[in-house]
Amino acid sequence: MANATPWKTNDWFVSEWNYAPEVTKDFKFAKNIKIHDVTLRDGEQQTGIILSKDEKIRIAEGLAEAGVHRIEAGMPIVSPSDNDAIKEIVKRNLGPQIFSFARCMKEDVKRAVDTGVNGIVMEIPSSKHMLELAYRWPLEKAIETSVEATKFAHDNGLEVVFFPIDFSRAEIKWALDLIEKVGKEGHMDALALVDTFGVVSPHAMPYFVKQVQARIPKRLEAHFHQDFGMGVANTIMALSLGVEVMHTTVLGIGERSGNTPMEDVVMALKTMYGVDCGIDTTKLTPLANLVQRLTGVAVPSNKAIVGSGLYQIESGIIASWFKNCGEKNATELFPIRWSAVGQPPAEIVMGKGSGIDSVNAWLRDVGMQVSEEDAMKVLQAVKLHSLKNKKMLTHAEFRDVARATLGRTQQAAE
Repeated sequence: MANATPWKTNDWFVSEWNYAPEVTKDFKFAKNIKIHDVTLRDGEQQTGIILSKDEKIRIAEGLAEAGVHRIEAGMPIVSPSDNDAIKEIVKRNLGPQIFSFARCMKEDVKRAVDTGVNGIVMEIPSSKHMLELAYRWPLEKAIETSVEATKFAHDNGLEVVFFPIDFSRAEIKWALDLIEKVGKEGHMDALALVDTFGVVSPHAMPYFVKQVQARIPKRLEAHFHQDFGMGVANTIMALSLGVEVMHTTVLGIGERSGNTPMEDVVMALKTMYGVDCGIDTTKLTPLANLVQRLTGVAVPSNKAIVGSGLYQIESGIIASWFKNCGEKNATELFPIRWSAVGQPPAEIVMGKGSGIDSVNAWLRDVGMQVSEEDAMKVLQAVKLHSLKNKKMLTHAEFRDVARATLGRTQQAAE
């Protein structure tokens, strides 16, 4: 039975407007949207990220535990370590389909076949300017190598996703002519809509998708980057137009500004669009923490969905709201309940922005009973301490500040 209020459940509270018929009437979401995660390949292309074989296997296990449908495990030709990692991930039979990435070259395809993967994502430049300036190839070479390599991949039992680099900056008819020729003379099970440099606006995305749909009768997949922060919006827009697969990375790691972050899209789709991708969302934060630990990337504490500080309450006003609402009505303060994404429970922290309700709660925690006047003195002392040290207070620091302010050493209650 459908939820009568899909915008408000025990786990989230978003805008009712998202579900207005005027908003949803033209949606064409696929029945079973799949996630093709590229953390182990495109994610590792972020400068400074180096993953060992064992680390890649552990991340693959985490992706599988979360319910990701497809894992792009790497590019075999990059290094022996990458090749071995892909083989081992395939061998473990984790559940998701395993893909590799390759250039449109037979040698790359042979290496992929040897790893035992289910499918292959095959790249080729698709804009005139990139062919001429970056690759210095004639058009004929791009077409010939693509036809030969994609056909070879298909003949060797691989599912083929054609991946035209810089698709979004190409002249659309020219690029589609190239892609159509490869599809007819070579092989293509699916086509990736590749916004390599994250340069398509959400308003231009329908044009991009519809132009391709009119010419290429294949499954479409969304591979977007975050150079202008549009990856999440563009991915959702493409999915709403019938694109069936989204390419993502955990935490949005990836070259330059990164790729579309999986956790953001999954939760936005589930809460704002009523589209469940089949991901165990309680695994999102543990998975993000795993990737952060193994890659060493710096993750802002206020990172959407999985940031370590999302459910820490410093503001005095918000702390008062939390006191009044309690955990039962916590979605009045947080659009997503912490447990829905595997976060620890909300907590009141102590700092420069704290208010009297927070101080009174912490005084109780450390076993100190004081008058309202004394509590206000402690509050001012806490603000000064936080400002001077530019950080939150621990419970021990708070207790010391309170005792020093009140001029006594009241013992904490057992």
